[in-house]
Amino acid sequence: MLDGVSLDQLRTFIAAVDEGSFSAAARRLNRVQSAVSGWVSSLEGQIGVVLFDRSGRYPKLTPEGVLLLADARNIVSGVDTMKARARLMSAGLEAELSVVVDVFFPTALVSAAAKAFVSRFPLTPLRLFVEGLGAGYQPVLDGRCSLGILAPLAVEFPSLSSESIGQVTLVTVAAPDHPLASFKRRIPKAALAKHVQLVLTDRSELSAGRDFGVKSASTWRLADLSTKHAFLRDGVGWGNMPMHMVQSDLASGALISLDVEDMLPAGFSLAMAAFHRALDPPGPAARWLVDDLKARCSHDAMELNT
Repeated sequence: MLDGVSLDQLRTFIAAVDEGSFSAAARRLNRVQSAVSGWVSSLEGQIGVVLFDRSGRYPKLTPEGVLLLADARNIVSGVDTMKARARLMSAGLEAELSVVVDVFFPTALVSAAAKAFVSRFPLTPLRLFVEGLGAGYQPVLDGRCSLGILAPLAVEFPSLSSESIGQVTLVTVAAPDHPLASFKRRIPKAALAKHVQLVLTDRSELSAGRDFGVKSASTWRLADLSTKHAFLRDGVGWGNMPMHMVQSDLASGALISLDVEDMLPAGFSLAMAAFHRALDPPGPAARWLVDDLKARCSHDAMELNT
């Protein structure tokens, strides 16, 4: 019966293939040859398939054995992975890590951290989500994500704890043919209010009734930064963008930085922090990810300042 197939039988089958003979498999498994031959024969009897052609000096896999070998390897590998993951979980490692990342946070840093994470925690799945404003906080608040790498929101969340990650530079930009680009002096705030401002909208209700960085009575609200970026390049309006997304546009002249009254021409900083529920502190994988992102943000900032 197939239900009676044991891991010992499968491991013995695999060892016989890898070592090339039953005697060599016995030495590897520290068993007598008759035991190895018996395990393989009992496996063949249970599954009703001949795995080895024994007519020659050494056993040779049958065509059926070749196909079933891959299945045997997958089963044994899966069980070994399960056992390894269970050992790590019993030691406190997260079964998986779900993280929501602010849309303004540099994707390149997240990608580099994720690549390093896979090498460091190969048995811990990393699930990443990208959101903006309150929509980034919602999955942390309701427990769908154990960690959020987010910009501050003008709303108090007593159930959350946070620690600083770094800074992201935002810059006010418009297309070179936009009316605001024609100013030969610092642009007064009153002038900004006369033109459409492109604003990222909050897909949650957490910031309902609040606006962040809105300077114009005429706003177009967009759900994602890539659309906002495209609209800015086409001269639809003006708006604030993370420097890392528009740096090449500024260098090529596809966008220009607006010199706005009471604002630094080089842009302004947006703090980023790691948020988690106060009653659910980061586990080893989450702790490592936070520290890694801190280091990458610090290194990125040093490179920009040199």
